[in-house]
Amino acid sequence: MSPVPRRAGPRVLHRLLPRSLFARLMLIWLFGMALVLAVSLALLVGERQRIGRSALFEGVAQEIATAADLLDHMSPPERERWIDDIGRRRLRLALRPPREHLRPLAGDHPLQAALREAMPQRAATLYTHPRDDRPHPMLVIVLPLADGTPLQVRLPGIAPMPGLMAHRAGPFFAALAALVLGVGVLTWLAVRIATRPLSRLAAAARALGEDPGRAPMDTAGPTEVAQAAAAFNQMQARIAEHVTERTRILAAISHDLQTPITRLRLRAELVDDEALRARIQSDLDAMQGLVREGLAYARSLDERSPAQAIELGPLLQALAQDAQDMGWTVRVPESAQGRVVGQPAALRRALWNLIENGVKFGGEVDIALAPQADGLEIRIRDHGPGLADEELEKVFEPFYRTESSRNRETGGTGLGLAITRNLLRGQNGEVRLRNHPEGGLEASVVLHGR
Repeated sequence: MSPVPRRAGPRVLHRLLPRSLFARLMLIWLFGMALVLAVSLALLVGERQRIGRSALFEGVAQEIATAADLLDHMSPPERERWIDDIGRRRLRLALRPPREHLRPLAGDHPLQAALREAMPQRAATLYTHPRDDRPHPMLVIVLPLADGTPLQVRLPGIAPMPGLMAHRAGPFFAALAALVLGVGVLTWLAVRIATRPLSRLAAAARALGEDPGRAPMDTAGPTEVAQAAAAFNQMQARIAEHVTERTRILAAISHDLQTPITRLRLRAELVDDEALRARIQSDLDAMQGLVREGLAYARSLDERSPAQAIELGPLLQALAQDAQDMGWTVRVPESAQGRVVGQPAALRRALWNLIENGVKFGGEVDIALAPQADGLEIRIRDHGPGLADEELEKVFEPFYRTESSRNRETGGTGLGLAITRNLLRGQNGEVRLRNHPEGGLEASVVLHGR
C-alpha cells in the first residue's frame, strides 16, 4: 500500500501569502471588506426587489378586485360593452374560461397571496401563457364573478419570479466594484498609517547599527508607537553608555600601561646579558605597539573632529608617494579625482591602514577611484593570496588575526582593520573586503560625496 501523501495545503498557502505586513493587512482588509460588501449588497438588492414586487402585486390585486366588483354590478350586456375599457392601464380583461394551452402556476406565487388578501371571497387561479414574441411568459388570472361568469385577467408587463434579477446584474456589479475601489483606497491609507511606525522603527534600528550616536527617535504618535519609540531610545542610550564605558576603560588601561612599560624598558638597560636584554626589549616593543594600537582603537570609536571637503585625488597621490618613499609599490592613476565631505585625518589614517595591510600581505597595491550613485568608491587591491570567504568579515573584529598572521611581528595586533572601519563609519562611510576575480584581496571604501 502506497503511503498517504502529507497535506501541503497550509504550507502552500503560507508561500502564496505576501511577506510584508503591509501587503498581508491590505489583503485581509480588502478580502474581508469585499466579502462583507458583496453579501450586504446582495441582501439589500434582494430585499428591495422583494418589497418592490410585493407592492406591485398588491396594487395589481387591488385593481383586479376593483374591476371584479365593478363587473358584478353590471348586467351581461353592459359587461360586454365596458369590458375593454375597464383596467386598460395594465390589465387585459376577458369574459371567458381559461384555454387549454395555459399552464397552472404554483400556489406560492406572491401574486396569489396578494389576490387572497384583496379578494378573500373569490377563488382566483394563476396560469402562465408562453409567447414566442416576448422573453417572459404572460401571467393569466382566472376568477369567477358573483353570477359565476369566469373573468380572465392578463398581465403582459410582469415577468415571472426567476427573471426578476436578471436585468439588475450589471448595476449590481458596477456598484460592488465602486464600493470595493473606495474601500481599497481607505484600506491602503489605514494600513499605511498603521505600519509606518514599524518602518520607521526598522530604519532606526538599521541606523543604530551604523551610528550608535544618532539622534533619538521621535516619540510623537499613538500611545503604542510612542511607547515603542521611547523603549528604543532607552535601549539606544544604554548601548551608547556601554560603548562609551568600554572605550573609556580601554583607553585608561592602554594609557596607564605606558608608565610601567617605560620603567621596565629602563630597568632592562641594567641587564648585563645582551641577548636577554634584546629579548626583553623586543617584548616591551610588542607591548608598546599593542598599547599604542589600543589607544588608537579607543580614539577611533569616539572620533568627533569637524567634517570638511576633501579632494581625494591629491590625498591618494600623497599616500602613494609616502608609500613609495618607504620602498613600497603603490600605484594610483593620475585621473583619480573626486570630492567628499569628511574628517581628513581620520580618512587618511583609515586609507593608510588598508594600504599598509595590502603591502604587508600582497606585496603591491593598486588604488582606483570610481563614482557611485550617492558618493565615491575607493578600491585598494593587493596581489596576495586573498582570504577565505568566512574570514572576510571576521578580520574587522578587534584583535582577530588570520591563521597566517599569528606572529605579532608580521600579523600586528589585530586592530588595524577594526580601527579602519570605526574611522570610516564615524564619517558615514563603509569598508568591505572581497577576493578579486583576478587574484588578490580588494578593499572597497564607499564615501558619500557632496
